[in-house]
Amino acid sequence: MELRTLRYFLAAASEENITRAAELLHVTQPTLSRQLMDLERELGTTLMYRGKKGMTLTEDGLFFRQRAEEIVELADRLEQSFVERSTEVSGVISIGATESVGSRLFAKLIKQFSDKYPLVKFDLYNEMADYIKERMDKGLIDVGLLLEPVDTSKYDFVRLSQKETWGVLMRADHPLSDRETLRAEEMRPYPLILPLRERVRAEILNWLNAEEKDLNIPLSYTLLSNAVLLVEEGLGCAFCLDGALAIRSSPDLRFIPIAPEHTTRSVLVWKKNHLFTPAVSLFIQEINMLRAKMI
Repeated sequence: MELRTLRYFLAAASEENITRAAELLHVTQPTLSRQLMDLERELGTTLMYRGKKGMTLTEDGLFFRQRAEEIVELADRLEQSFVERSTEVSGVISIGATESVGSRLFAKLIKQFSDKYPLVKFDLYNEMADYIKERMDKGLIDVGLLLEPVDTSKYDFVRLSQKETWGVLMRADHPLSDRETLRAEEMRPYPLILPLRERVRAEILNWLNAEEKDLNIPLSYTLLSNAVLLVEEGLGCAFCLDGALAIRSSPDLRFIPIAPEHTTRSVLVWKKNHLFTPAVSLFIQEINMLRAKMI
Protein backbone atom coordinates (compact mmCIF):
# COMPACT_ATOMS: atom_id res chain seq x y z
CA MET A 1 0.00 0.00 0.00
CA GLU A 2 1.47 3.32 -1.09
CA LEU A 3 0.99 6.85 0.20
CA ARG A 4 -0.30 7.86 -3.22
CA THR A 5 -3.10 5.30 -2.94
CA LEU A 6 -4.15 6.73 0.43
CA ARG A 7 -4.33 10.20 -1.09
CA TYR A 8 -6.46 8.82 -3.94
CA PHE A 9 -8.86 7.21 -1.47
CA LEU A 10 -9.13 10.35 0.66
CA ALA A 11 -9.87 12.51 -2.39
CA ALA A 12 -12.61 10.12 -3.53
CA ALA A 13 -14.08 9.96 -0.02
CA SER A 14 -14.09 13.75 0.24
CA GLU A 15 -15.64 14.39 -3.19
CA GLU A 16 -18.02 11.39 -2.97
CA ASN A 17 -17.65 11.19 -6.74
CA ILE A 18 -15.01 9.36 -8.79
CA THR A 19 -15.08 11.77 -11.73
CA ARG A 20 -14.62 14.91 -9.61
CA ALA A 21 -11.89 13.22 -7.54
CA ALA A 22 -10.06 12.15 -10.71
CA GLU A 23 -10.14 15.74 -12.01
CA LEU A 24 -8.83 17.00 -8.68
CA LEU A 25 -5.99 14.45 -8.74
CA HIS A 26 -5.21 15.04 -12.45
CA VAL A 27 -5.64 11.35 -13.28
CA THR A 28 -8.14 9.59 -15.50
CA GLN A 29 -11.36 8.22 -14.05
CA PRO A 30 -10.51 4.59 -15.03
CA THR A 31 -7.10 4.93 -13.36
CA LEU A 32 -8.63 6.15 -10.11
CA SER A 33 -11.34 3.47 -10.16
CA ARG A 34 -8.72 0.77 -10.71
CA GLN A 35 -6.57 2.07 -7.85
CA LEU A 36 -9.55 2.05 -5.45
CA MET A 37 -10.61 -1.44 -6.48
CA ASP A 38 -7.03 -2.68 -6.04
CA LEU A 39 -7.00 -1.11 -2.57
CA GLU A 40 -10.22 -2.89 -1.59
CA ARG A 41 -8.87 -6.16 -2.98
CA GLU A 42 -5.65 -5.69 -1.00
CA LEU A 43 -7.59 -5.03 2.23
CA GLY A 44 -10.15 -7.75 1.55
CA THR A 45 -13.12 -5.48 2.24
CA THR A 46 -15.51 -3.00 0.61
CA LEU A 47 -14.68 0.61 1.46
CA MET A 48 -17.28 2.39 -0.67
CA TYR A 49 -20.83 1.88 -1.90
CA ARG A 50 -21.00 3.10 -5.50
CA GLY A 51 -24.29 4.47 -6.85
CA LYS A 52 -25.60 6.62 -9.70
CA LYS A 53 -25.59 9.75 -7.52
CA GLY A 54 -22.15 9.16 -6.08
CA MET A 55 -20.67 6.99 -3.40
CA THR A 56 -20.67 6.64 0.37
CA LEU A 57 -18.23 5.03 2.75
CA THR A 58 -18.97 1.71 4.41
CA GLU A 59 -18.23 1.20 8.10
CA ASP A 60 -14.83 -0.22 7.14
CA GLY A 61 -14.39 2.76 4.81
CA LEU A 62 -15.00 5.23 7.63
CA PHE A 63 -12.45 3.44 9.82
CA PHE A 64 -9.92 3.32 7.00
CA ARG A 65 -10.47 7.02 6.23
CA GLN A 66 -9.58 7.97 9.79
CA ARG A 67 -6.37 5.93 9.75
CA ALA A 68 -5.45 7.11 6.25
CA GLU A 69 -5.83 10.75 7.30
CA GLU A 70 -3.48 10.15 10.21
CA ILE A 71 -0.85 8.51 7.99
CA VAL A 72 -1.02 11.20 5.31
CA GLU A 73 -0.79 13.94 7.92
CA LEU A 74 2.32 12.35 9.40
CA ALA A 75 3.84 12.02 5.93
CA ASP A 76 3.07 15.65 5.14
CA ARG A 77 4.66 16.74 8.41
CA LEU A 78 7.76 14.70 7.66
CA GLU A 79 8.01 16.17 4.17
CA GLN A 80 7.56 19.68 5.50
CA SER A 81 10.27 19.18 8.10
CA PHE A 82 12.69 18.28 5.31
CA VAL A 83 11.59 21.23 3.20
CA GLU A 84 12.27 23.56 6.10
CA ARG A 85 15.76 22.10 6.42
CA SER A 86 16.40 21.96 2.67
CA THR A 87 19.29 24.40 2.80
CA GLU A 88 20.97 22.14 5.34
CA VAL A 89 20.49 18.82 3.53
CA SER A 90 23.86 17.44 2.54
CA GLY A 91 25.66 14.16 2.12
CA VAL A 92 26.50 11.68 -0.63
CA ILE A 93 24.04 9.53 -2.59
CA SER A 94 25.55 6.45 -4.22
CA ILE A 95 24.01 5.56 -7.57
CA GLY A 96 24.54 2.40 -9.61
CA ALA A 97 23.46 2.52 -13.25
CA THR A 98 23.47 0.25 -16.25
CA GLU A 99 23.61 1.55 -19.82
CA SER A 100 20.03 2.16 -20.95
CA VAL A 101 17.68 4.74 -22.41
CA GLY A 102 16.44 5.16 -18.83
CA SER A 103 19.79 6.76 -18.05
CA ARG A 104 18.62 9.97 -19.73
CA LEU A 105 15.57 10.32 -17.50
CA PHE A 106 17.68 9.37 -14.48
CA ALA A 107 20.23 12.05 -15.40
CA LYS A 108 17.47 14.69 -15.50
CA LEU A 109 16.21 13.52 -12.11
CA ILE A 110 19.69 13.80 -10.58
CA LYS A 111 20.20 17.28 -12.09
CA GLN A 112 16.84 18.54 -10.79
CA PHE A 113 17.60 17.16 -7.32
CA SER A 114 21.08 18.70 -7.35
CA ASP A 115 19.60 22.10 -8.23
CA LYS A 116 17.16 21.77 -5.34
CA TYR A 117 19.71 20.50 -2.80
CA PRO A 118 23.11 21.83 -3.94
CA LEU A 119 25.00 20.49 -0.91
CA VAL A 120 24.16 16.88 -1.84
CA LYS A 121 26.78 15.08 -3.92
CA PHE A 122 26.48 11.89 -6.00
CA ASP A 123 28.80 8.94 -6.52
CA LEU A 124 27.96 7.19 -9.81
CA TYR A 125 28.96 3.59 -10.50
CA ASN A 126 28.41 2.28 -14.02
CA GLU A 127 28.12 -1.48 -13.63
CA MET A 128 26.27 -4.56 -14.78
CA ALA A 129 22.91 -5.05 -13.01
CA ASP A 130 24.09 -8.05 -10.97
CA TYR A 131 27.05 -6.10 -9.57
CA ILE A 132 24.80 -3.16 -8.70
CA LYS A 133 22.41 -5.43 -6.80
CA GLU A 134 25.32 -7.01 -4.95
CA ARG A 135 26.65 -3.60 -3.88
CA MET A 136 23.16 -2.47 -2.94
CA ASP A 137 22.64 -5.53 -0.75
CA LYS A 138 25.87 -4.65 1.04
CA GLY A 139 24.73 -1.07 1.59
CA LEU A 140 27.35 0.38 -0.77
CA ILE A 141 24.81 1.72 -3.28
CA ASP A 142 21.62 3.55 -2.33
CA VAL A 143 19.64 3.54 -5.60
CA GLY A 144 20.15 1.45 -8.72
CA LEU A 145 19.04 1.82 -12.33
CA LEU A 146 18.67 -1.73 -13.63
CA LEU A 147 17.39 -3.43 -16.74
CA GLU A 148 14.75 -6.13 -16.47
CA PRO A 149 14.54 -9.02 -15.84
CA VAL A 150 15.08 -8.10 -12.16
CA ASP A 151 14.02 -9.96 -9.02
CA THR A 152 12.42 -7.09 -7.08
CA SER A 153 11.35 -9.13 -4.02
CA LYS A 154 13.91 -7.35 -1.83
CA TYR A 155 13.43 -3.89 -3.29
CA ASP A 156 10.99 -1.06 -3.70
CA PHE A 157 11.03 0.08 -7.31
CA VAL A 158 9.65 2.30 -10.03
CA ARG A 159 9.41 0.89 -13.55
CA LEU A 160 10.20 3.49 -16.21
CA SER A 161 7.81 3.78 -19.12
CA GLN A 162 10.34 3.80 -21.97
CA LYS A 163 10.79 0.49 -23.77
CA GLU A 164 14.17 -0.67 -25.05
CA THR A 165 14.52 -2.97 -28.04
CA TRP A 166 16.94 -5.85 -28.45
CA GLY A 167 18.90 -6.12 -31.66
CA VAL A 168 22.28 -6.89 -33.18
CA LEU A 169 25.05 -4.32 -33.61
CA MET A 170 27.23 -4.96 -36.66
CA ARG A 171 29.61 -3.21 -39.02
CA ALA A 172 28.10 -1.42 -42.01
CA ASP A 173 29.93 -3.86 -44.35
CA HIS A 174 28.41 -6.98 -42.72
CA PRO A 175 26.42 -9.21 -45.15
CA LEU A 176 23.21 -8.61 -43.15
CA SER A 177 23.66 -4.88 -42.54
CA ASP A 178 21.01 -3.88 -45.13
CA ARG A 179 18.24 -5.71 -43.29
CA GLU A 180 15.45 -3.84 -41.47
CA THR A 181 15.02 -6.69 -38.99
CA LEU A 182 16.49 -10.16 -38.61
CA ARG A 183 15.75 -13.38 -36.80
CA ALA A 184 18.19 -14.22 -34.02
CA GLU A 185 18.91 -17.64 -35.55
CA GLU A 186 20.35 -15.95 -38.64
CA MET A 187 23.31 -14.79 -36.52
CA ARG A 188 24.43 -18.29 -35.54
CA PRO A 189 27.09 -18.61 -38.30
CA TYR A 190 28.82 -15.35 -37.27
CA PRO A 191 31.15 -14.48 -34.34
CA LEU A 192 28.97 -13.10 -31.55
CA ILE A 193 29.61 -10.71 -28.67
CA LEU A 194 27.15 -11.41 -25.85
CA PRO A 195 26.30 -9.80 -22.50
CA LEU A 196 27.98 -11.44 -19.53
CA ARG A 197 24.88 -11.13 -17.35
CA GLU A 198 23.67 -14.69 -16.81
CA ARG A 199 19.89 -14.25 -17.04
CA VAL A 200 20.10 -12.07 -20.16
CA ARG A 201 22.64 -14.37 -21.78
CA ALA A 202 20.31 -17.35 -21.25
CA GLU A 203 17.48 -15.46 -22.97
CA ILE A 204 19.65 -14.65 -25.98
CA LEU A 205 20.77 -18.26 -26.30
CA ASN A 206 17.10 -19.23 -26.27
CA TRP A 207 16.39 -16.76 -29.10
CA LEU A 208 19.33 -18.24 -31.00
CA ASN A 209 17.98 -21.74 -30.33
CA ALA A 210 21.55 -22.87 -29.73
CA GLU A 211 23.89 -23.95 -26.97
CA GLU A 212 26.87 -21.81 -26.12
CA LYS A 213 29.34 -24.55 -27.08
CA ASP A 214 28.00 -24.51 -30.64
CA LEU A 215 28.56 -20.77 -31.15
CA ASN A 216 31.65 -18.66 -31.80
CA ILE A 217 31.68 -16.16 -28.90
CA PRO A 218 35.08 -14.40 -28.88
CA LEU A 219 34.03 -11.84 -26.25
CA SER A 220 31.50 -11.27 -23.48
CA TYR A 221 30.80 -7.80 -22.07
CA THR A 222 29.35 -6.16 -18.97
CA LEU A 223 28.89 -2.66 -20.44
CA LEU A 224 28.52 -2.02 -24.14
CA SER A 225 30.80 1.04 -24.37
CA ASN A 226 34.05 -0.86 -24.96
CA ALA A 227 32.36 -3.73 -26.82
CA VAL A 228 31.29 -1.22 -29.50
CA LEU A 229 34.96 -0.59 -30.31
CA LEU A 230 35.51 -4.30 -30.85
CA VAL A 231 32.48 -4.52 -33.15
CA GLU A 232 34.05 -1.66 -35.14
CA GLU A 233 37.29 -3.65 -35.34
CA GLY A 234 35.41 -6.63 -36.76
CA LEU A 235 35.70 -9.00 -33.80
CA GLY A 236 32.02 -9.92 -34.01
CA CYS A 237 28.41 -8.75 -33.83
CA ALA A 238 26.99 -7.71 -30.46
CA PHE A 239 23.54 -8.49 -29.11
CA CYS A 240 22.53 -5.31 -27.28
CA LEU A 241 19.76 -2.81 -26.53
CA ASP A 242 19.14 0.28 -28.62
CA GLY A 243 19.03 2.38 -25.44
CA ALA A 244 22.51 1.29 -24.39
CA LEU A 245 23.81 1.90 -27.90
CA ALA A 246 22.40 5.45 -27.95
CA ILE A 247 24.95 6.43 -25.32
CA ARG A 248 27.78 5.61 -27.74
CA SER A 249 26.87 5.33 -31.41
CA SER A 250 28.98 5.27 -34.58
CA PRO A 251 28.17 6.02 -38.25
CA ASP A 252 30.17 2.95 -39.28
CA LEU A 253 27.83 0.58 -37.44
CA ARG A 254 24.27 -0.64 -37.94
CA PHE A 255 21.77 -1.69 -35.27
CA ILE A 256 19.29 -4.25 -36.60
CA PRO A 257 16.26 -5.04 -34.38
CA ILE A 258 15.40 -8.69 -33.78
CA ALA A 259 12.13 -10.09 -35.13
CA PRO A 260 9.91 -11.03 -33.46
CA GLU A 261 10.45 -7.98 -31.30
CA HIS A 262 12.06 -8.39 -27.86
CA THR A 263 11.83 -5.42 -25.48
CA THR A 264 12.65 -4.63 -21.87
CA ARG A 265 12.38 -1.70 -19.46
CA SER A 266 14.52 0.01 -16.87
CA VAL A 267 13.65 0.04 -13.17
CA LEU A 268 14.83 2.29 -10.35
CA VAL A 269 15.28 0.18 -7.21
CA TRP A 270 16.24 0.63 -3.56
CA LYS A 271 16.20 -1.66 -0.53
CA LYS A 272 12.93 -2.28 1.27
CA ASN A 273 12.54 -1.33 4.93
CA HIS A 274 15.95 0.33 5.01
CA LEU A 275 16.90 3.36 7.10
CA PHE A 276 18.35 5.87 4.63
CA THR A 277 20.06 9.19 5.26
CA PRO A 278 17.87 12.32 4.89
CA ALA A 279 19.43 13.05 1.48
CA VAL A 280 18.71 9.57 0.13
CA SER A 281 15.19 9.61 1.61
CA LEU A 282 14.48 12.88 -0.18
CA PHE A 283 15.87 11.48 -3.44
CA ILE A 284 13.64 8.41 -3.15
CA GLN A 285 10.73 10.76 -2.52
CA GLU A 286 11.53 12.47 -5.84
CA ILE A 287 11.55 9.07 -7.55
CA ASN A 288 8.13 8.25 -6.11
CA MET A 289 6.84 11.58 -7.42
CA LEU A 290 8.09 10.44 -10.82
CA ARG A 291 6.02 7.25 -10.41
CA ALA A 292 2.86 9.33 -9.87
CA LYS A 293 3.52 11.29 -13.08
CA MET A 294 3.77 8.06 -15.11
CA ILE A 295 0.34 6.73 -14.06
